[in-house]
Amino acid sequence: MAQTEKKGGLLRKSSASKKPLKEKVVLMYDEIFTIEDPSKCNPRFWEELFLMKVNLEYLEGKLEALDGEELMKIKDNINCLFQHCIQALGEEHPIRVVNALQTLCALIRGVHQKNKSTSGFDIINMLVGFDKAELCMKNLMESLDSLLCAEGSESLKSLCLKLLLCLVTDNISQNTILEYVMINSIFEAILQILSSPLSRREHGYDAVVLLALLVNYRKYESVNPVGSMFIADADEKISVQTNEAILLALYEAVHLNRNFITVLAQSHPEMGLMTSPTSPVPTTPVTPLGTTPPSSDVISSAELPLDADVQTSNLLITFLKYSSIVMQDTKDEHRLHSGKLCLIILTCIAEDQYANAFLHDDNMNFRVNLHRMPMRHRKKAADKNLPCRPLVCAVLDLMVEFIVTHMMKEFPMDLYVRCIQIVHKLLCYQKKCRVRLHYTWRELWSALINLLKFLMSNETVLLAKHNIFTLALMVVNLFNMFITYGDTFLPTPSSYDELYYEIIRMHQNFDNLYSMVLRLSTNAGQWKEPASKVTHALVNIRAIINHFNPKIESYAAVNHISQLSEDQVLEVVRSNYDTLTLKLQDGLDQYERYSEQHKEAAFFKELVRSISINVRKNLAFNTLSQELLLKEFSTIS
Repeated sequence: MAQTEKKGGLLRKSSASKKPLKEKVVLMYDEIFTIEDPSKCNPRFWEELFLMKVNLEYLEGKLEALDGEELMKIKDNINCLFQHCIQALGEEHPIRVVNALQTLCALIRGVHQKNKSTSGFDIINMLVGFDKAELCMKNLMESLDSLLCAEGSESLKSLCLKLLLCLVTDNISQNTILEYVMINSIFEAILQILSSPLSRREHGYDAVVLLALLVNYRKYESVNPVGSMFIADADEKISVQTNEAILLALYEAVHLNRNFITVLAQSHPEMGLMTSPTSPVPTTPVTPLGTTPPSSDVISSAELPLDADVQTSNLLITFLKYSSIVMQDTKDEHRLHSGKLCLIILTCIAEDQYANAFLHDDNMNFRVNLHRMPMRHRKKAADKNLPCRPLVCAVLDLMVEFIVTHMMKEFPMDLYVRCIQIVHKLLCYQKKCRVRLHYTWRELWSALINLLKFLMSNETVLLAKHNIFTLALMVVNLFNMFITYGDTFLPTPSSYDELYYEIIRMHQNFDNLYSMVLRLSTNAGQWKEPASKVTHALVNIRAIINHFNPKIESYAAVNHISQLSEDQVLEVVRSNYDTLTLKLQDGLDQYERYSEQHKEAAFFKELVRSISINVRKNLAFNTLSQELLLKEFSTIS
């Protein structure tokens, strides 16, 4: 009896001291991480490996645990694993294909991560070997192309896109792997995904981000072969859950291929973009598995309620609504970059002849419910009272909204400059094509005058950081545009009268601005030249004030009126136009066209780097469980 207990006790003791058994796949990984060829003792090693469920964490962890020298010792085995993964992609058994894709993702991520901390080895050499690189990468890209274009598993397509994102999101312009991605073009496969409503809904986010990153590969060093790859089927549904990556894709589409403007203008039913008023369930596309766009920058259906009376929308309306939200908070760096990108996209649109024709088309009217920042001194406009107008009115509203809501200590000078430039480009088109837009111009004039007032009130603080005279000159020249050419694009003669009334009513601000720039232009300081430019630009505004003010005072004195009404002032203005002398100012309707390479290269390089890091961080390859895949494949077969 005692012996039995002893025996039992010993048995219990020995079983307790045993180490937990390793999974077979982990043991096989351990063999790969020895110097010996794992298939020497087991000829079926590689065949068996891809039937095993991948352990991503273990494989990546093993790679990260090695230093550069140790990794070089097992380079041949790593090369062998990479090559066998590529071979497995061509097999019929879908589980082998999935396991090969996940293994490739782990390998690439692990080696990339190692390369950050250890210099001295080339990623291509470590993964494939220089001698086999060209053929291996060609085979890999061909397999991915076939899987993306084939009918069948959406999960496989999702993994293929994630593998491609993994390949391209490591230092875009110094990424040697990307050379092979560019040589063995994958663009047609990506575009096929975007052109199908079903696959676009499943994979649109990953596909568009991938395309945006590929477009930015060495874009300032060579001609990237993507030029007109953005096709007219990539519609608004992609941009609903937009973030910096999607904005970048939209920018590249508008910037590289002006034919994409037609996509912005394509009308579609508004339903499906936002939540229906009667249903609490959002109808925005589901985020693809394993990729979560940054939540701080996602349009929620609660923020953008559906306009009840609007039957149609388009990508441009969605973009304008999104911009009205993202441009509000510029204190956060992420939002600041997104706001800048929105304004750059609008700059490209405002320069485009076709886009302007669409924006100003009086037969194409829309209600656009822009998000307006709550402010104590203004009432919230009732959404149902929104007028149906050409889309350019919404663009101008967005610019006015930005101007009046960002006069703060952390002054976003760059965004203000872009904002005024957009308004100027739209006015140049209206003057050139004699478009008489029925718009409440007074709101714009008032916003611009208040901006000048803000610049003067905060002269000392702002001049420490910015050349505010550049912005002041642009604002003054907008008024000069209205004064000089207003008769060609203002809707009625009374609109022109209202412009003069507004200048006269707010004359104190222009007088103060003149005093300020005169003071600085007569000093020998750093602001002498920019301030003197503003002095010269004010000549016609001052002529209007100096011409009409004495006549208004005289009219009031003769008629014994202490304070004239607006109508009375307008009567004086109309009756004294003939004696007003103005100077012709050159170049008011000219502007420098947008150029990315010379002025924005640093911004886009940093943006692409930030997007790459974010995409890589949010990539998840193990979201697809074997059970889910088996279920999907059994349904297919």
